[in-house]
Parts: sequence; C-alpha cells; structure tokens
Amino acid sequence: MSKRQGMESAEISELLLRACHDLKTPLRGIRAPAELLLRNAGAGQADFETRLGFVIDSACRIELLIDGLSHYAIAMTIQEGSFRKIRMDVVLRLTLSKIGKELRERQASVTYDSLPSVRGDPDRLVELFENLLLNAIRHGGACSPIIRVTAKREGEDWLFAVQDNGPGIEAAYLQRIFKPFERLRGKDSAGPGLGLTISREIVERHEGRIWAESAAGSGSTFFFTLPATPSGE
Repeated sequence: MSKRQGMESAEISELLLRACHDLKTPLRGIRAPAELLLRNAGAGQADFETRLGFVIDSACRIELLIDGLSHYAIAMTIQEGSFRKIRMDVVLRLTLSKIGKELRERQASVTYDSLPSVRGDPDRLVELFENLLLNAIRHGGACSPIIRVTAKREGEDWLFAVQDNGPGIEAAYLQRIFKPFERLRGKDSAGPGLGLTISREIVERHEGRIWAESAAGSGSTFFFTLPATPSGE
C-alpha cells in the first residue's frame, strides 16, 4: 500500500466513524418524538406540531448528510478521462446561476476578473466554486457578503483566490476546516460539514492544492491551484 493510499484509507475510516456519530443525533431526534407521539396517540397532545417539527428537522439533517457523503464519494472517483478544457469564468457563471437564490437572500455580491482556461471535470469544478462561495455566504456574519474571485499565473499553475469580508477564521482552525464534519467553534450550521472536505478532494484529484488564510475579524481567502494548460492546447 502506498503512502497516499494509506492516508486515504485512514481518512475514509475517520469519515465513516464520524458519519455514524453524526447520524445518531438526528436519529434520536426522530425516534424520541415519534415514540411519544405513538404513546400518546389520540390523547389530544397540545405539542403535536412541535414534536412533528423535530421529526421533520431531524429527517432533513439525515438527508443532507447522505447527500454530502454521496458528493464526497463522487469526488473520490474523479478520473482524468472526464477532463476537458474549460474557461473558469464560464464555470463561475454557471455556479452563480445555480446558487442565485442564496445570493439574493443574503444580498451577496460576487465579482471576478477574467479567469483562465484549465483542464478539468466541469461538473466537479462547478461544485468546487459552489462549496467555496456558499461557505463565504453562510459564514459571512451580519454583513452582506462581498466576495471576489481572482486568478494569477504562478509557474506551472494557476492560483485562484476566493476572498470574502466575513468575520474570519482563527489560526487554530485553518487546517482543521478541511477535515470531514469539522465546524468552527460556535458555528451552528444545518449543513453536514463536508463542503470543504469535498473541495479539497476535487482540487487534489486535479493535481492542485487548497488552503485558507485568515485572521479573526478580517475576512478569509481560500486559495487553490490548478495546473495551467500547455500553450496552444
């Protein structure tokens, strides 16, 4: 077994263990209210709607987790055979159309420069931008999110940056946020906590790197690299 295979096996093991842990909470949220509803059926319960709401909310959380695990599994199967040359500004526009509702609800602003062409899996690159933009929107604090996407050539790679005006991330969390189910302290999110993990997998399957830079109170920037296409391709 190679070093990379060993790391992947360890990560999958951790992922499955934490998935089992995260599934138990919403399952209890379904089982306990459902048992009470069954036990008191026909007794004219005043809090029937509240208990039913707990059941529905817990079921939705399980559905989100299953969706997240499915997307992670797909990211782990990316093959170069699915790659084609595509402009990243086209990928970004497709993403903005896909998440238009959330952008409008949060009055978020996204600006971008002219972005280069790369070789990659178009659907997964859309998902990459979707995860990074939604992360900025959902953790943007009280302010309307202002997000800027840029790219510059660095040697054999393109370096992309997704910068926001949010509350920032404490230094201790900058590496941990890419781990499965990792959530920032004090941040309650309905999501499964897999968006950045999936993003890392997508980038690495494209032979790139991803990381974040931030300081608490001064916004965050997520960087990722993708190999530049050979000239004339």
